[in-house]
Amino acid sequence: MNKHTAAVDDFFVPELCQSEALLSMVLLAELLVLVLVLAEPMQPGFDWVRLALTSLFVQWNVLLSAALLCRLRPLLARLGPALAGGLCCAIVVGLTLACTAVADFYSLGGPLPHAGEAKLYLRHALISLIMSALLLRYFYLQSQWRRQEQAELRARIESLQARIRPHFLFNSLNSIASLVAVDPDKAEQAVLDLSDLFRASLARPGSLVPWREEVELAKRYLSIEHYRLGERLQLQWEVHGVPSDLPIPQLTLQPLLENALIYGIQPRIEGGLVRVEASYADGTFHLCVSNPYEERGEGQASTGTHQALDNIHARLAALFGPAASLSVERRDGRHFTCLRYPCARLTQEVGAL
Repeated sequence: MNKHTAAVDDFFVPELCQSEALLSMVLLAELLVLVLVLAEPMQPGFDWVRLALTSLFVQWNVLLSAALLCRLRPLLARLGPALAGGLCCAIVVGLTLACTAVADFYSLGGPLPHAGEAKLYLRHALISLIMSALLLRYFYLQSQWRRQEQAELRARIESLQARIRPHFLFNSLNSIASLVAVDPDKAEQAVLDLSDLFRASLARPGSLVPWREEVELAKRYLSIEHYRLGERLQLQWEVHGVPSDLPIPQLTLQPLLENALIYGIQPRIEGGLVRVEASYADGTFHLCVSNPYEERGEGQASTGTHQALDNIHARLAALFGPAASLSVERRDGRHFTCLRYPCARLTQEVGAL
């Protein structure tokens, strides 16, 4: 994302061409029409023609203003908030006066004396100026509130990320330490692999990484564990339809694999099979890591894995909201740790959320 694109995304005036924003403006405009019509002197009967003509006039102003501001948004985003806001107000007032001139030319509001025309132009200009200023002020405050929320979310996720990196490093070092007395050559190679692994985990700062990078990091970790567990560790990857650029919180798959090794492989003399199942369908990503489970092995599991799972769940909730979930269950002699969350195809940083 280049600097200009980031400036446009951070601009306080929203994309007024989008259906949601446009619908909101049309409804607000219609509410303004009702206020203007009801504010006029009471008549014996309600003037529906007056309501229709006023509604047509105001809606034309709203639609033209939204279209022009949407078109000029990339240019306005380069300016400061005060100057951009002033130009937006000037554009709206200018379009209002132009529409007033057209309505006056065709006598849509009925014939008016010269003094009445001047008051009409002034009235429409003041109303459009006040309404546009209030709406732009609302957009600006909403933008500031959204930025504050993003900053708080970024700080929270960075804190969670900072906690899981030492956890990941310490457990990898424990695995290597167990090799030193048994096979010093493998321990030396494992240290080199850990160096590459940790360099890879630090190479891309941020909370989200592409799926391909997360898989590569997990495979580096598994290569270290292979030195220690040997043939006792068997792996099965079942990945279906997962785009390589699909976003996933960094250091998510590795703790799940570590959990599987501690619970399912390490306590068993014969080892076992760790299965990684991942799929992407209908805008939702599913990931499930399973391993053999025996009741007697639970007491040997470290509490650090529980901390890692809590960390993953907290990051998923912070990044993807209540639709994200992390579940743990045991069935058919296996231990399943599964997560799911809605996501877009392209990787996005937290700052873009």
